[in-house]
Amino acid sequence: MSLTLYFLRHGETLYSQSGGYCGELDPELTPEGMEMAQAFAKAYQSTPWTAIYASPMKRTIATAKPLGDAVGLEIQLRDGLKEIRYGQWEGKTTEFVKQNYAEDYVCWLTEPAWNAPTGGETAVEIASRASLVVAEIQEKYPTGNILVVSHKATIRIILCSLLGIDLGRYRDRINALAGSVSIIKFEVYGPLLEVLGDRSYMGEDLRSRPGT
Repeated sequence: MSLTLYFLRHGETLYSQSGGYCGELDPELTPEGMEMAQAFAKAYQSTPWTAIYASPMKRTIATAKPLGDAVGLEIQLRDGLKEIRYGQWEGKTTEFVKQNYAEDYVCWLTEPAWNAPTGGETAVEIASRASLVVAEIQEKYPTGNILVVSHKATIRIILCSLLGIDLGRYRDRINALAGSVSIIKFEVYGPLLEVLGDRSYMGEDLRSRPGT
C-alpha cells in the first residue's frame, strides 16, 4: 500500500463567493459551505483514513470536522497549511487592489513565485512552509490515506511543487474550487496526480454555486 494525500479545499465562505482577498482573515463557512463539508464526509467516510490534517482556520476546521467525527480521527492542525498572507490586500476587492496597489499587483500577476501582495507572502514562501507538513506526513505515515484540508492558493502551490510545475504559474495551471478534492498518490517514481479539483461528490445545486 502506498501513501495517498487527499487535498480538500474548504467549503464556501462569503469571500470565496465575492472573490475578495482572504488569507489571514478568518470567516466562517456559509450554510452552503457547511453542506459541502457534510457532503464530503458522507461520500468519503467509508475510505480507510489514517490521519486528518488541516490549516488552523475556522473555515478549514469546519470543513474537516464532519469527516473527523464520522471516522473518529482527531484533526491535526498545522500553520504550514494556512492560506497565502495577502498583507494590505486582505478583505479588499481586485478592483480596489488594481487602483491602489497597481505596481505590486502587476508584479504579483506576472511572477507570484517571487513577488508578494503588498506586505504579504510569495508562492516560494508558501511552498517552503507547506512542504514541511507534507514531509512530516510522509515520515509519520509512509502508507495510508491522509486528508489535508487547506486553501485555494496553498493547495495549488503544493500541487505545483509536488508535480514539478513552475510555482509562478500556479494560478494558470491548477484550479481548486471551494470544496474540491485533488488526490496525489506517492508511487515508486514519485507523486502521481490521480484526481484534480473533483466536486462530483456534491449535488448539482452546490456545484453550480457562483464565484466559488
